[in-house]
Amino acid sequence: MHKKGQVTIKDIAKELGISPSTVSKALKNHPDISPETKKAVRELVEKLNYKPDPIALSLKIGQSKTIGVIVPEIVHYFFSTVISGIEDEAYNKGYQVIFCQSNETYDREVRAIETLLAGRVDGILISMSKTTEKFDHFKKITEYGIPLVFFDRICEEIETDRVMVDDEEGAFKAVTHLIETGCTEIIHLAGPQNLRIALERKNGYKRALTQSGLHVKEENIILCDNSEIANEVVPQLLKREKIPDGIFAVNDLTAAETMKIIKSAGLKVPEDISVVGFTSGMISDLTDPPLTSVEQHGYEIGRESVKLLIDRIENKISGDFITKVIKTELIIKKSSIKL
Repeated sequence: MHKKGQVTIKDIAKELGISPSTVSKALKNHPDISPETKKAVRELVEKLNYKPDPIALSLKIGQSKTIGVIVPEIVHYFFSTVISGIEDEAYNKGYQVIFCQSNETYDREVRAIETLLAGRVDGILISMSKTTEKFDHFKKITEYGIPLVFFDRICEEIETDRVMVDDEEGAFKAVTHLIETGCTEIIHLAGPQNLRIALERKNGYKRALTQSGLHVKEENIILCDNSEIANEVVPQLLKREKIPDGIFAVNDLTAAETMKIIKSAGLKVPEDISVVGFTSGMISDLTDPPLTSVEQHGYEIGRESVKLLIDRIENKISGDFITKVIKTELIIKKSSIKL
């Protein structure tokens, strides 16, 4: 009787010789429908293995049970752990997740938002690209009345829920550790200062130096947040009259590349120069020696972000925005313990 593919309410109605609206009411146990009709509908539904069409259902209830997520890089260890937390929590709450990658570009971030809005997602989670300096595309989400949560990389211009780590405190702990192990000439390889996380990590570096009675030298704060720039910057540092004895990098990738450059210059880590990173992911175990780094708890960030977002979606509340701050932890390994 019915074509291949998903069985519809119309198929059931045709088989029983009743109207589709009668079938729909019978499935909802409507009092207008006789017990005999309800029984006949239920039996045929079971026989044909009828399942409601989730898209048609979403249009009726005004919810797609889908959330959109935009991350700078899916393959990045930190973001992959955040994604795991997002997926697990969303799945537990009965939501599907659509992931988009901005690839650290503003244009792709804008396009990703347009795609998610066109796909009628119920809410959006975003970690901002490092090249984003205009924010109209974020405002568009809130103007559409779609709940929005920023995680890790926050947009200060938009009033919304946020989940972030205590970057300033994490950096403070990392640099204090370098000072306690005997470093006095400490370089900070910094991230772009339009990103709050990079600014906070720089502030933590400065506070650690100041509290320990060391001078903050602006020439020791250098924009360098990837391997490519490290290959230009670090060899120059090693030619200075006073070679640094400690380096605090804004992320683990930059720290790992820095260690490689130091070693190929014939110097030793940590005997000559201690190195500390920020993320404490897979990379920190693969370097030689293993890298001391600040643990960001990405999985927890992912779970907390989804909880906030689904709370907004399901309770249809606005205003009284929440900022959740996840504590960091310094994981000490061999790249910073002077022998």
